[in-house]
Amino acid sequence: MKKTFYITTPIYYPSNYLHVGHCYTTVAADVMARYKRLQGYDVFFLTGTDEHGEKIARKAAENGITPKEHVDKIIAWIKELWKRLNISYDKFIRTTDEYHEQAVSKIFQKLYDQGDIYKGSYEGLYCVSDEAYFTESQAVKRDGKFYCPTDDCGRELEKRTEEAYFLRLSKYADWLMKYFEEHPDFLEPRERVNEMVNNFLKPGLEDLAVSRTNLSWGIPVPFDSKHTIYVWIDALSNYITALGYNSSDDTLYKKFWPADAHLMAKEIVRFHSIIWPITLHMLGVPLPKKIYGHGWILFEGGKMAKSKGNVVDPNTLADRYGVDAIRYYLMREMTFGYDGHYTQEAFLKRLNADLANDLGNLWHRTMTVLNTFGCALPGYNAAACGEKENDLKHKALSLSGKVETALDAYRYTDALIAVWDLIGDANRYIDARAPWKLAKDETKRDELAAVLVTACETLRIVATVLSPFLIDTAKAMCSRMHYTPAWDDTKRWDVLPAGTVVDRGEPLFQRVDIAKELAIDGKTPEEPKKKEKAPQNNTAVTEGAITYDDFKKLEIIIAKVVAAERVEGSEKLIKMTLNIGKEERTVVGGLFPHYTPETLIGKKITYLANLAPRKLMGVTSQGMVLAASGEILSVLTPEKDMPEGTRVS
Repeated sequence: MKKTFYITTPIYYPSNYLHVGHCYTTVAADVMARYKRLQGYDVFFLTGTDEHGEKIARKAAENGITPKEHVDKIIAWIKELWKRLNISYDKFIRTTDEYHEQAVSKIFQKLYDQGDIYKGSYEGLYCVSDEAYFTESQAVKRDGKFYCPTDDCGRELEKRTEEAYFLRLSKYADWLMKYFEEHPDFLEPRERVNEMVNNFLKPGLEDLAVSRTNLSWGIPVPFDSKHTIYVWIDALSNYITALGYNSSDDTLYKKFWPADAHLMAKEIVRFHSIIWPITLHMLGVPLPKKIYGHGWILFEGGKMAKSKGNVVDPNTLADRYGVDAIRYYLMREMTFGYDGHYTQEAFLKRLNADLANDLGNLWHRTMTVLNTFGCALPGYNAAACGEKENDLKHKALSLSGKVETALDAYRYTDALIAVWDLIGDANRYIDARAPWKLAKDETKRDELAAVLVTACETLRIVATVLSPFLIDTAKAMCSRMHYTPAWDDTKRWDVLPAGTVVDRGEPLFQRVDIAKELAIDGKTPEEPKKKEKAPQNNTAVTEGAITYDDFKKLEIIIAKVVAAERVEGSEKLIKMTLNIGKEERTVVGGLFPHYTPETLIGKKITYLANLAPRKLMGVTSQGMVLAASGEILSVLTPEKDMPEGTRVS
């Protein structure tokens, strides 16, 4: 029997159309679902919409339509967007689905019957947009009025007093605290646990209103028609009702629950890591294995949000640059679990540098030379493989293991860094072996064949591990190689048979004119740093040039990163411990999010050892890690494995 894997996105609120921030969560879940399928898992991937509530009722009334008409229009648009972005969900749940409404009524009844829901009254400041109550101390007070304190709202609050049914959360606060302690991987990243414990559990968990009396657009309380079941029971229950929980057909529930992962943005972690686990515990249902609250996509200084109007339309991006460029940027640029900044310029630079230059050129150059053999993969003699072939083969065969380690920990960026490290190695290999020169020498045919097979096998492995990320691109690469991707094949060599006719096809990605594209959006590219003019001849000396004696004063050595961690309070700084041969040194560098601590550990780097120490965010940095910074940032590493302490000269 296949191993199972169940992953979910939150169900999105269709008060308006979605933006690229919603795509972030959904693409991350899709990558994981595709990766697990490729590994042979029986996967169930759930997404959907949370359609009840006062905000939608008001929005529909403003437009002169019913709430159902309003959400039907938005849901049709969302489904088209997910189809366009190659989202491979297995089920799309709507909280207006009849089976869901029936299951929610049964859940509410059960919790009431066992005393975990009781009737009371509530008085407080209510936000229609967030559908939440706030105390005066939580609200923002301005000009004698109270406003919503959430980052992406800020609307004026309404003072309300109403009868309500309450979920008895306070009774289970100690149980949840203990559960967090005994299951350290339940909520990630770790910062989220600290937030929940310090902000909600330690101050004292209060019971929660789970019904409304002034709302008709929702599921009625089964035993009190004056009340409507509120979002905390309605929406959160979707993760089990979608599987048939408490229905006549619970086959999927028995097969896939508990969920392997609930993915969501950090602003709704509180509901998923406090209300949802306690509700499940009340029902006697096992808890999900993992809740992962990723960071926000920040745009022009703040969180991207529909209410702020600072959103990026995914359809516009797809129209102009293709779906895979969006998927790649979201998974590569944003370190999952932390806030990330979206800029159009950074997006375009990734498209040019990583996709068109690195991956696109590797494919194009390899396939151009393959035309020498009539586009057919040649047979080759293993004896013709030298050190460079064997080195690239070893790196290619180790790639999927690195990707597994990263993706199993939801480190999407690290997985792609590993892939692009191999793509970089392969491009350097092509440069060094110069197959276009070998093709001109009939006596070098065996050597050329070995080079082409090595490059094509590397591309096959790259295409396979990229297939969960870049759907159309990986499919095109595999199709042109007449190869069906299989994860087990990433650990095997010589999979493509001799004689396989490979179609070079159209370029995988087209470079774009960044300045021109930014001008379309009314933006201008960042000013490049001014560079010194190059000497006009070999004897001229540029102003500010150093002598060889000056250069000899620089102690640049090879070092190995043996430990690394983020510097608390800094967005970019990483503290590293370096083994430089005779001792260990501490150095701080602004490498995040281009690198995470995990990807640096074990890496050989070049290190300026005799730079005067200085303090950065309270940490003394003894020297400098050398890196190239352009469209992307890359730490300089030796081509060959050199001992720690080796002098660079």
